[in-house]
This record gives sequence, C-alpha cells and structure tokens, in this order.
Amino acid sequence: MPQEKKNTKYTTSDGYSYLTKRTLVNRARNAGKIAAKAAMDTMGFVVTVKDGWVVKEHANGAIEQMHELSKA
Repeated sequence: MPQEKKNTKYTTSDGYSYLTKRTLVNRARNAGKIAAKAAMDTMGFVVTVKDGWVVKEHANGAIEQMHELSKA
C-alpha cells in the first residue's frame, strides 16, 4: 500500500497560507547544511563556532581554532 504524502502546506480558515515554526526551522537548517557543503566544496574550509571557539574546519577533517569567544 503506497504511503500518502503528508500535507506540509497549512492554510487558515479564510484561505491564507502560513508556515509553522517546525517547517521554517527544518527548511532553514537544511539550507544551512547545503550552503556549508557548497562552501566546503568551493573553498576547502568552513568557518563556524564550536565549543566556545571560532574554528576553521578543513575538507580533510583538520580543525583549526582561530579565536576563543568571550563568556558573557
């Protein structure tokens, strides 16, 4: 039995479409992953924040700590 596709488009009773927070967060997260992969493929590294440090992650898996973030 084929599984039905879940309806991800929501509309109000008067016909206006809207996004749920879950849908928006999922789409933004996926877009970020796609952009990070494209940047890694193009530049060979991605700059990100990890464990209180600004780090440069290289395509070969090496991680370079660049700057420690201040604790507020």
